[in-house]
Amino acid sequence: MVERLPDDLDLDLDAVFQALAHPIRRDILEQVADGPASVSNLAEPHDVSLAAVSKHLHVLEDAGLIDIERDGRVRRCHLNAAPLSAAFGWLTRYRVFWEDRLDALAIHLEDENQ
Repeated sequence: MVERLPDDLDLDLDAVFQALAHPIRRDILEQVADGPASVSNLAEPHDVSLAAVSKHLHVLEDAGLIDIERDGRVRRCHLNAAPLSAAFGWLTRYRVFWEDRLDALAIHLEDENQ
């Protein structure tokens, strides 16, 4: 059986999965995984306005996935991978659950065929 997560972790996971739900936000995370990047550099490969990228950055920041620091007029974004680790842990529990179920099904089917 899959154990229930604490409610406060559920809220954090909701924000993380919501942030990961959009391809531009996933791409931005890949960009900052290579190192800190300015907002204008993050916006460059996308065919959306700077304001739209800024909104995506706020979603990522609210989920705790990036930190934004101001350096004069430039805003630099840094990856914070800790929330991704929590999401990976949640997914891993379900992966283990389903692997166990599928292994049990395979054993059952083998027993039926003998």
